[in-house]
Amino acid sequence: MGQGMKKRVGRGPEELRSIALEPHASPYAEGSCLISAGSTRVLCTASVEERVPEWREESGKGWVTAEYGMLPRATHTRRARERSGAGGRTREIQRLIGRSLRSVMDLELLGPRTIIVDADVMQADGGTRTASITGGWIALALACHKLVDEGVLAQNPLQDRVAAVSAGLVAGEARLDLDYPEDAGAQMDVNVVGTADGRLVEIQGTAEGDPVHRDTVDQILDLALAGIAHLAELQRHCLDEATGGT
Repeated sequence: MGQGMKKRVGRGPEELRSIALEPHASPYAEGSCLISAGSTRVLCTASVEERVPEWREESGKGWVTAEYGMLPRATHTRRARERSGAGGRTREIQRLIGRSLRSVMDLELLGPRTIIVDADVMQADGGTRTASITGGWIALALACHKLVDEGVLAQNPLQDRVAAVSAGLVAGEARLDLDYPEDAGAQMDVNVVGTADGRLVEIQGTAEGDPVHRDTVDQILDLALAGIAHLAELQRHCLDEATGGT
């Protein structure tokens, strides 16, 4: 692939893949969302526990954490289940999802309880960690809405929307929302997490071969931030429809 990779078909370099957000996809979880980004599909659920980790007990504040996993046939060949604990890549992604979601939570308002967001990849075609954050926010928002609606919380602890997207340099062109072939052949790939109002939460990026000029990196980040703004609007519409706008 690399320099010889063909232009993407069906969308421009600045366009997201087709995005679908299905709230309440898991009936037993306090909040849930099935997110599809092109051929990538991730089921995100949020579970509320009336306790916090032991190291958190004296703070009086709550906690939001995440777990991430990929089903064995989420990819073209079967991946063995991680039976002896999460591997290094999985732990890194879990920490990223947790940090991203906590960035828009008032943990004091949440009180001494934990919300665990599980992101289970059903089908992978690139961007699984970013889809997990975008869909995970919907699941988290629905769980918080439920806590307020049931009178457990007096005020919603969720302060803003947070979403994430990949972008990169492919065949010399800055592109948004890379699928797996683009990501595998990218000269640079970046995962960007940001809020609805354009603030940055985290940037993870690497040049895969030759160094990349600063102006090219700026182009990539501009694409990513525009993509995040669009995803945040989709999140808003999804949440409004799921809760009746309350």
